[in-house]
Amino acid sequence: MNFDPRYSNRNFASVGTRPIRPDGVDKVTGRARYGADFNMAGQLVGRVLRSPHAHAKIRKIDTSKAEALAGVKAVITAADLPDLTDGDAAMYDILDNCMARTKALYDGHAVAAVAAIDAHTAKKALKLIEVDYEVLPHVTDVDEAMQHHAPLINDTIFTEGLEEKPVKASNVTKRSQFGHGDVHQGFGHADFIVERSFKTEQTHQGYIEPHACVANVSSDGTADLWVCTQGHFVYRQHCAQLLGMEASKLRVTSSEIGGGFGGKTHVWAEPVALALSRKAGRPVKLVMTRDEVFRASEPTSATSIDVKIGARKDGTITAAEATLRYTSGPYAGTWAEIGAMTAFACYKLDNVKTVGFEVLVNRPKTAAYRAPSAPMAAFAVESTVDELAKELGMDPVEFRIRNAAQEGTRSSYGPVYGPIGIGPTLEAVKNHAHMKAPLKANQGRGMACGFWFNFGGQTCTDLNIGMDGSVSLAVGTVDVGGSRASLSLVAAEELGIAYEQVKAIVADTSSLGYNDMTDGSRGTFSSSMATISAARNAIKILRERAAQMWDISVDDVVWEQGHAVARGEKHGNLGKLSLKEIAAQSGKTGGPIAGHSELVADGAGVSFATHICDVEVDPETGSTRVIRYTVVQDAGKAVHPTYVEGQYQGGAAQGIGWALNEEYIYGKDGRLQNAGFLDYRIPVCSDLPMIDTQILEIPNPNHPYGVRGVGETSIVPPLAAIANAVSNAAGVRMTHIPMSPPRILAAIEAEREG
Repeated sequence: MNFDPRYSNRNFASVGTRPIRPDGVDKVTGRARYGADFNMAGQLVGRVLRSPHAHAKIRKIDTSKAEALAGVKAVITAADLPDLTDGDAAMYDILDNCMARTKALYDGHAVAAVAAIDAHTAKKALKLIEVDYEVLPHVTDVDEAMQHHAPLINDTIFTEGLEEKPVKASNVTKRSQFGHGDVHQGFGHADFIVERSFKTEQTHQGYIEPHACVANVSSDGTADLWVCTQGHFVYRQHCAQLLGMEASKLRVTSSEIGGGFGGKTHVWAEPVALALSRKAGRPVKLVMTRDEVFRASEPTSATSIDVKIGARKDGTITAAEATLRYTSGPYAGTWAEIGAMTAFACYKLDNVKTVGFEVLVNRPKTAAYRAPSAPMAAFAVESTVDELAKELGMDPVEFRIRNAAQEGTRSSYGPVYGPIGIGPTLEAVKNHAHMKAPLKANQGRGMACGFWFNFGGQTCTDLNIGMDGSVSLAVGTVDVGGSRASLSLVAAEELGIAYEQVKAIVADTSSLGYNDMTDGSRGTFSSSMATISAARNAIKILRERAAQMWDISVDDVVWEQGHAVARGEKHGNLGKLSLKEIAAQSGKTGGPIAGHSELVADGAGVSFATHICDVEVDPETGSTRVIRYTVVQDAGKAVHPTYVEGQYQGGAAQGIGWALNEEYIYGKDGRLQNAGFLDYRIPVCSDLPMIDTQILEIPNPNHPYGVRGVGETSIVPPLAAIANAVSNAAGVRMTHIPMSPPRILAAIEAEREG
């Protein structure tokens, strides 16, 4: 059956309501099973030995004493994970990150691992492993790493994207450029130009559940992996390739996930656990400590960004330019490229240029953090936009409205926009009561805009109708934000039945076709599209079964509000058949009734948001308190408004922490000094105000219900909105995130002295 993904304006019965989530009771009562809650008979405890050096050559590893310890069943090093990547550079980086091969590239890099009968024995075994290191010079700062005299992290890296092929290795792995027009000419037409430099420090996603998995490799080569992940199909592919297994022989089951935010999109401990199990011949459970999570798993990039924007007296931006430098850890990444794409995406610009540099440093491998790279770019751009509005004597909202992108605008990164929500969010902010509320002494108000692409991707869904009329929906996108409830609403909507009749499950990799990772705000967008397709396939069968029961042509049967209806006067005496009635007779009419869908969910609608923030700054101490916060964002169509609001609030809360407190702090020795929630301070309830939300719905034309992804855009504006608020309250422009009390106080004192 051909599936038409185009938006069709319709009235909804289930979609847009707020039922209780199906996994809620298990989660609040402790019955839900997360990564560390699963156990297998005879399982061993896995532990990882990690480098105490930021950069060091591994001369030799002696594991003999650990192997001889009673209770130790397996010890592995890189030798037990041979290179099977066949020249795939990205996969080799994943392999090397899972277990260091020739060099330890950051504090916490795995160098060996053990599996033992209990945690005490495993820890004792780690202490018996002898590693001979040759300590090398290191670099952890993005700007320092780009200097010609900086320690070289990988001598096989030559910068891509340059006009001339480089002859010397570099810590800069790639140069990316986007834009159109002539910025030099555009700046020549400007009456006012503002040029600023900004820095943001590295942050962690801060999920509460650490990485955890249970691996079991059988003697026949089949294997099972239970794991907390955002994408168990991707984990299967990567683990199988790294261990030389057939993907079909590895079954991966996703547990409940205690937070991910992009941080559980890469394999870290999982290949190690599988290798230990294969060597020991028994299941192995491996759970990271919080210290390991911070030192050895996927923070976001630290950045250094230069922005230059010019405008005429009437408020029209004539040119915009940005240079963005992003750390990627010791391996090549695409983070600066994404930052360069998103930086000016909110605006209609005739002359725009962005250049991004991916920079290697001796820090953990960088991963996504909710709209990866966009918050830092938005911080720099939106701060500069605010300053330019001030130079022009214009209201910052009006200045943005004048220059906002709209349908038909050529985006700064290339494509031409369809229907988009940046203008409506700005108009909503302009008219919001928050913007008109009075401020007190030492208080400031800031606002900022944000953009995210949103993704679609490969998606597969099964919808099975039981003989009692219940519906089982099997999806392959991991539920990271309530998607099982949303997808149940979609299935109920399409079938015309009650939400309570539908139960959604996340199927394992052996039970369903391939699904891409739950990232890029694709979960509800892509799986709802596949759910609609599967439901429509099931409805076709339901119509056929009803026609058979009535002994009429299927062309005379339509589906309306959960019932098969015979169409035409000649069938006026047949009445209706409910889904439950048809399902009850399925055994006599051809067997089970199901709908299946596999598709590539193209057409994900881009997403925009505008945030307002009020802060109070103590000029004597530099301490900051967020006193009011409002999120306005376009959802396309809010399938479950409560969860949409939750995504908006969650992104804002994380952005508040990032803007004011959170950062990785490295010592001169290159070691992380605050690897724990005591010293790496994420916001707690007392740090946050009530976060107000306003949902706008500008339908995505490429989805039947108009859905856009919502999970990531909400973290893009906060850094800039809060920086603008703090700058207005303190009377000095803040250019370094996080704006911790010492930084704010130093800026205030420097302004006084200047």
